[in-house]
Amino acid sequence: MSILIIEAFYGGSHQQLVDLLQEELDSCVLYTLPAKKWHWRARTAALSFSQSIPSSEHYSKNKQKNYKRKNEREIRTTYTTFLLPNGKKRTLFASSVLNLAELAALRPDLGKLKKILYFHENQLVYPVKKYQERDFQYGYNQILSCLVADVVVFNSIFNMESFLTSIGKFLKLIPDHRPKDLESIIRPKCQVIYFPIRFPDVSREHDKDPESFFKVLMHLKNLGLNFHVSVLGETFTDVPDIFSEAKKALGSSVLHWGYLPCKEDYFRVLCMADVVISTAKHEFFGVAMLEAVYCGCYPLCPKDLVYPEIFPAEYLYSTPEQLSKRLQSFCKRPDIIRKHLYKGEVAPFSWAALHGKFRSLLTTEPREDL
Repeated sequence: MSILIIEAFYGGSHQQLVDLLQEELDSCVLYTLPAKKWHWRARTAALSFSQSIPSSEHYSKNKQKNYKRKNEREIRTTYTTFLLPNGKKRTLFASSVLNLAELAALRPDLGKLKKILYFHENQLVYPVKKYQERDFQYGYNQILSCLVADVVVFNSIFNMESFLTSIGKFLKLIPDHRPKDLESIIRPKCQVIYFPIRFPDVSREHDKDPESFFKVLMHLKNLGLNFHVSVLGETFTDVPDIFSEAKKALGSSVLHWGYLPCKEDYFRVLCMADVVISTAKHEFFGVAMLEAVYCGCYPLCPKDLVYPEIFPAEYLYSTPEQLSKRLQSFCKRPDIIRKHLYKGEVAPFSWAALHGKFRSLLTTEPREDL
């Protein structure tokens, strides 16, 4: 097989997915842009890729090139042939950060490939203070991308349904000459394939609402309760002030703080923890939560977003007060959670369980009517 993978935001779960596909599937071609300035990537990546991806007559099999751009992450590229001897189409796989409609128009040769669009998140329900403040162009880009894609894949049912059912309301922001019936056009192309996680061999952003998370922890600290916390994650351009304030306030309770580039070290910290907490206001899957659960952590998640789809009701809370009470009880009786056996399942989200679906998705020809 030959698969052209394009990732306009090569970092976090986006990087994790395309790296996994490239490692596990044959003849993958990966083109990326670094994971920074998300809004610029969403708006301009198609034009950049239209110039950086060689035209079909320049492809040669198994020619690999590694290079770096100044002040950017490594961009890995493998050139290959995209036409089978019998003339069958090859596959283009991209995340919804990319404006696929623009790329297909700028590069008709790439537009002829089987085009698969993968949604890690969607911009139609991204949290804003007022609906009128929503930047129309990013959601509109994703709708256009769906219209030109052959297959549209979401990482959860919540992600898919929140996107599809919001199209009509979203398009009402257009003052006149609104397009019609787009949900009914896009829905037949859609399916859900959960994000595949390569779980380790172990023995046991503003949209994540860090303010609520740290307020609960500082409340526990003020109550004199004994606990330790590890705050892990990659730091991008803008870091909310609450992070530095919380680190200082929590003091000796902090075990680890910041990004751990080594995956083994990251999982080692997870295995040391008893509880993993999410206070997210914007989550369509939650890779880190499932990784922590696999490593033995007791999850506490909002009773909202994608979480009820993945975690049993026992692990969900409705208010910050409920979260605080649960954590207070755990601080007083840590033996309760250390003896606890997780009542949900993580195996369905593993690469072992999902690799067949991805292989079928990336190798099957699109229907002629798409």
